[in-house]
Amino acid sequence: MVQYNTKDWIAFIFKLHKSDTFRQLLPLMFFIGGYSGFICYLEMEYFHLGEDSKVKNISIMHGMLGFVISLLLAYRTNTAYDRWWEGRKLWGSLVNSSRNLALKLASILDNEIDRHFYQKIIPLYAHVLQKHLADDESGLVLFDGLDLEIDHTKHKPNQVAKMIIKKSNDLYKSGSLSGHQLLYINTELQSFTDVCGACERIKNTPIPYSYSAFIKKFIFIYVMTLPFSYVFTLGFYVIPVVVFIFYVLASLELIAEEIEDPFGNDANDLPTEKIAANIKKHVEEILG
Repeated sequence: MVQYNTKDWIAFIFKLHKSDTFRQLLPLMFFIGGYSGFICYLEMEYFHLGEDSKVKNISIMHGMLGFVISLLLAYRTNTAYDRWWEGRKLWGSLVNSSRNLALKLASILDNEIDRHFYQKIIPLYAHVLQKHLADDESGLVLFDGLDLEIDHTKHKPNQVAKMIIKKSNDLYKSGSLSGHQLLYINTELQSFTDVCGACERIKNTPIPYSYSAFIKKFIFIYVMTLPFSYVFTLGFYVIPVVVFIFYVLASLELIAEEIEDPFGNDANDLPTEKIAANIKKHVEEILG
């Protein structure tokens, strides 16, 4: 995730980050500029169309559809941001559950071996979940003395959760945990799987294809028809105007595409790796 100062206007305006939509759209912007110049040449120099040409009335369509495209893009952006923010809340919940579980176990367990096990396995769940959501490999995780071989044919976070629950149940059977204490930590144990399931729901349920494809086609047709009418009032100045309009509209769609899946490795995705590292730090402090 990009770290930045929200008050630094100069950096926002003049600095081009590698995740900036300007860089991604630059080839298409050159194409749109060349296309607009070609249409301008045909109408003004080749066909010599005058102010009375009916082609000029195409701008009526743009005026009618401008409101529609703004609504679509606003809804698209808001929907994508809701998914991003929900993902952040889920990982915040995982942080709290990990801390609460560690705090409860720290007050219950006296055996150093048992405390050491939970000190390593609780952060491991966040680590494996982060890899699982980002589709990264984690075949053999060497986590500070805790060796866990991940079976890729099975659900990876569930394998870690199973180890945590099995250990808790073994402690109950041996008398190290009472039934009341097992129920006391059950909420946190259950919340791990709840967070994983909710994150998978976001990741595995993208915006419907028809909706996303329609917006892209709408933007393309809208922009490609702009030069036909505005060339009569702007002349060759229509080139930078159309390019700028395309940049604004396409950028909104690109931003929405990037943040609707917040668990990847894009610049604007959630810093899940950093959050997992913080969970490890805090849990080790509590159970250390």
